Amino acid sequence: MLRRNLLGAGAAAGASSLLPRFSIAQPANSRVLRFIPQSDVGTLDPIVTTAYVTRNHAFLIWDTLYGLDADLKPQPQMVEGHVVEDDGRRWTLTLRPGLKFHDGEPVRAQDCVASIKRWQRRDPLGQELAARTDDLLATDDRTIVFRLKKPFPLLPDALGKVGTPVPFMMPERLANTDPFRAVTEFIGSGPFRFKPDERVQGSRFVYERFADYRPRESGTPAWTSGPKRALVDRVEWRVTPDSATASAALQSGEVDWWENPPNDLLPPLRRARDIVIDIPDPTGQLGFARFNHLHAPFNNPKLRQALLGAINQADFMTAAFGDTKGAWRDKVGFFPDGTPFASDAGMAALTSPRDLEKVKREVAASGYKGEPVVLLGATDFPIINALCLVGADLFKQVGLNVDYVSSDWGTVVQRRNSREPVEKGGWSVFFTYWAGFDTLGPGVNQTLRGNGTNGWFGWASSERLEAKRAEWFDAPSLAAQQQAAREQQAIGFEEVPALPLGQAFVATAYRRNLVDLPKGPPFFWNARKV
Repeated sequence: MLRRNLLGAGAAAGASSLLPRFSIAQPANSRVLRFIPQSDVGTLDPIVTTAYVTRNHAFLIWDTLYGLDADLKPQPQMVEGHVVEDDGRRWTLTLRPGLKFHDGEPVRAQDCVASIKRWQRRDPLGQELAARTDDLLATDDRTIVFRLKKPFPLLPDALGKVGTPVPFMMPERLANTDPFRAVTEFIGSGPFRFKPDERVQGSRFVYERFADYRPRESGTPAWTSGPKRALVDRVEWRVTPDSATASAALQSGEVDWWENPPNDLLPPLRRARDIVIDIPDPTGQLGFARFNHLHAPFNNPKLRQALLGAINQADFMTAAFGDTKGAWRDKVGFFPDGTPFASDAGMAALTSPRDLEKVKREVAASGYKGEPVVLLGATDFPIINALCLVGADLFKQVGLNVDYVSSDWGTVVQRRNSREPVEKGGWSVFFTYWAGFDTLGPGVNQTLRGNGTNGWFGWASSERLEAKRAEWFDAPSLAAQQQAAREQQAIGFEEVPALPLGQAFVATAYRRNLVDLPKGPPFFWNARKV
C-alpha cells in the first residue's frame, strides 16, 4: 500500500518493445541523436543539485540499482533481486554479474554502498532510510546488506527513484566525495559514456555508447526499468537558449529532439508533418517560488505569509505555459492535483479574493525594512524566466525592494548553493518547478521539508513539518496517510517554506523518425532513428 501511495495512482503510458541493433547499411546520421536540453548544465554532479537538467544528463552515464516500470513500481535494474528476512528488517541485494564502470573496472557492492551513503545525505527518502538503518555493508563484491531498525517497505522505491537526487551508482573513490562538494570525474555505470574532451560549456555536451554496458536480459523497457539498450552511437546535447533558433533547428532536421518548446511555438510545430508533440509525464510539473530562510528578509515568517495573498496562480501559469486549454491548472497546493495526497487544506490562502493593496499593508506590518530581495532569474529557460518576471513585478507592486539578477539557469543553480547573505553573494528567492513525481507525497516533497541545512536550497527549518512527514511514513492506512498529508499542507500554508504557483503539463517535440522514446524525463536508451 505504501508503495502505491508514494508513487501515485496514475500509470505511465505504454512501454517500448525490445529493439534490434542497427545494421552497417544504415546512414551515419541515424547513429547520432541531437538533442536540445531545457538549459545549459551548470553542475554535472547529480547528488549536489536538484536541477533536472543535471539529473537528465546523469541518467545517460550512470545506472541505478532499481528502475521504475510503466506502473511506476520499482523493478530490479543493476541488481538481480533481493531477499527480505527478519520480519522486514534485513534486506540482501545481489548485483547482476558482469557490470562495469566506464573505466573498465567492475561494479562492486562496495561502490554501491558508498554511493547510497553519499546520496542519503542529500535526499529526503534517503535520509529516512538512513534513519531507519542500523548497518549498511557489502559482505562480498556482489552482495549489499541493509540491517534495519524497523521495516521499510519503500526501500526499492527509494533506490529506484527518478526524482532528484537520484541514487546513481558511482565508483567508491568518487562516491566518497563530500556530498556537498561536486565530483570532478564522471566515471559512469550506464549505457553512455560522457565525453568531457568534447564538452563546450554553454554549447555542447557529448555522450557515446559504452560498448561494455550490459543491459538486463529480460523485462519490458519502460521508464527506467527493463533492458536499457544504446541504439545510437552518439548523443549530442546542443544548448540553444533562443527558442526561435531551436524551433528552426528542429523543423530543418538539424536536431532530432527539443525537450521543452514554449507553448507559443507549439502551434507551428504541430502543423509540421515531420514533428511529433507529446506530453511525456502524466503527473505534470508544479511551480514554486523558493525563499532563502537563512537570511533577511525571508527569515521572517510574517513576510512570507503576507506574500501568499498576492499570488494569482493563473498569472504565473499563463505567462509560462500560455492560455492553451488543459496546459495548466491553478488552485493547486503543495501536492499535484488529481493525486492521492492533494487536498483543500489551507487553500483559502490561494483561492480567497486577491487584494494587492491589503498585501502591501501586510508586508509593511510584517516588519520588513526595505532589505534588498535578490531574485535569481534564468533568461535561457523560458518557463522559469516567465515565472521570474511575473514574480519580480508582483513583489515590486507589494513593496519589496527587488534586485533582479538575471543570468543563465546554470549560473542560478550554482549561486543558489551559497548560504551567504546577499551582500556576500547570496540570494533571497528563486523560481523553479518540480516534476509531479517529486511532489506526490510527504515522503518525497522537498518543498515541505523542514530539515534546515540538510534540506533543499532555501534551508527551511520546521519541527512541525518534519513531525507530519514522520507520521506519514508510519501511518497504518491510506486514510491515515492522507490525513497526515492534509495536515502537513495546512502547516505549509502557515509557515510558507515556498509559494505554490500552479501545475502544468509540459510538452516535448521530436522528429517523426525518432521512435521508441521512453516515457518520463528525457531518457536516451532504446530510442532509435529510422
